[in-house]
Amino acid sequence: MNRVYKALTIAGSDSGGGAGIQADLKTFQMLEVYGMSAITAVTAQNTLGVHGIYDIPLAGIEQQLEAVIGDIGVDAAKTGMLSQPEVIELVAHQAVKHGLRQLVVDPVMIAKGGASLLAQSAQEALRTRLLPLAAVVTPNIPEAEVITGMSISTLGEMKEAAVRIVEQFGAGAAVVKGGHSSGEPTDVLYDGKEFHLLTAERYETRHTHGTGCTFSAVITAELAKGRTLLDAVHTAKQFITLAIRHELGIGAGHGPTNHWAYWREQQSSPDKLKEQR
Repeated sequence: MNRVYKALTIAGSDSGGGAGIQADLKTFQMLEVYGMSAITAVTAQNTLGVHGIYDIPLAGIEQQLEAVIGDIGVDAAKTGMLSQPEVIELVAHQAVKHGLRQLVVDPVMIAKGGASLLAQSAQEALRTRLLPLAAVVTPNIPEAEVITGMSISTLGEMKEAAVRIVEQFGAGAAVVKGGHSSGEPTDVLYDGKEFHLLTAERYETRHTHGTGCTFSAVITAELAKGRTLLDAVHTAKQFITLAIRHELGIGAGHGPTNHWAYWREQQSSPDKLKEQR
């Protein structure tokens, strides 16, 4: 039998299906990786915003992690919404206990509609407990500003932020995403030694809910397969660009991206995707 690669998402549930564990599991499936989840919070959410947040008790999160990791095993894992410092402490402890070295940290802070998903008190726990355990951290520009305490408006400042996340906070690598910048969305990957710039065409659309979750989920799935970090980030850039371009048009607000788009492109034009690397 072919090996089954396994990825775990530790994140909140999005009832609208566009972000959180729902986006992560869809992404894992499209990349032929078996997906598992440990839910940290349940949100009442749609394209118009977050209407309620209900935290899962710490014991419930811990039992989910112990059950999944102890029985099925994990090739790579990612974090998403970890709203409270106690949750971050628990996840960090579990990551160390079970040796989760391929850990992708998506520092989810604010929902597309503006709702805060990370308590102020949790920011320091994120910096000191979780970032040092990360194989890669994937903040957008506003999140990178919170983590580093610096203002970011240029490519040079994006590079500086990526370096700080690695050298000051101990992450293995950082991808500072450029979707919030002007012009073409250029992402900056710093792997601890050198920079890699990934640029794609910008598509003007309101249907971008879950882009950060999906991007980091692609990296997680590819790392689970044993891909290099650079290859994983390239695939993530292609995946999310196609997911935005081929919008679904669902909902009256910030609609979800299209998790089928990359798979369909791969089926119809596999050589085209390779050439874009």
